[in-house]
Amino acid sequence: MSATLPAVQPTPAATAAEGTLALRDVRVFYGAIQAVKGISLEVRERELVALVGANGAGKTTTLRTISGLFRPRTGTIAYGGADLTRLEPHQIVARGIAQAPEGRQIFGGLTVRENLMLGATRRKDRDALGGDLERVFALFPVLRERIGQKAGTMSGGEQQMLAIGRALMAKPNLLLLDEPSLGLAPLMVGRIFEVIARLKAEGVTMLLVEQNARKALEVADRAYVMETGIITMSGAAGELAANPEIEKAYLGHAGG
Repeated sequence: MSATLPAVQPTPAATAAEGTLALRDVRVFYGAIQAVKGISLEVRERELVALVGANGAGKTTTLRTISGLFRPRTGTIAYGGADLTRLEPHQIVARGIAQAPEGRQIFGGLTVRENLMLGATRRKDRDALGGDLERVFALFPVLRERIGQKAGTMSGGEQQMLAIGRALMAKPNLLLLDEPSLGLAPLMVGRIFEVIARLKAEGVTMLLVEQNARKALEVADRAYVMETGIITMSGAAGELAANPEIEKAYLGHAGG
């Protein structure tokens, strides 16, 4: 697919503006296999940016690299002007970045409350936890109802709510969402995206990885299209949604 919209030029990672996430020429390998092939992207403060593309495009690898779970072979990752490229995952969380991972990865043997409080493990403002817990319950009322229930006994949609709630309990400045609609029934997908839209309205900065391109482009400010490890298109979400190539490749049916 050839790029037909002007690519957003990222701020150089070493001088990323306050509140901005900037990746520059990031390359990630699994052994000899190059999964991410020199991508550059930017998420500005209070922006919701979507990273869309087919399964296997490198989207999840990109998020895991931002979170410090993978190390780039080359390139830089910066947030708010600070270089994150070689930091450990717990150091990146301490910088204000939290992720709701693909597949939810909740702790099934723990209660809903215990899972949520794990998200706040590294916080020092313990007095504020009660208020933030109430905020999560306002977004996901079912979690209040299930507060003492073992997380592994909940439905997939409820577990996804818990995964997002757990990430929010870290009180992030930047929230990374990895395939939040994956495997969910259409009604639950709608509920999840309603919450994402609400978080956006509240000014939460987000990078959303999502196969459901239609839903992602409806809620995002800007978007990048990723194919086989490279960024092939970028621009305003509405412009990408109206692009015939995107329509043909990703918007032909509700699954993206």
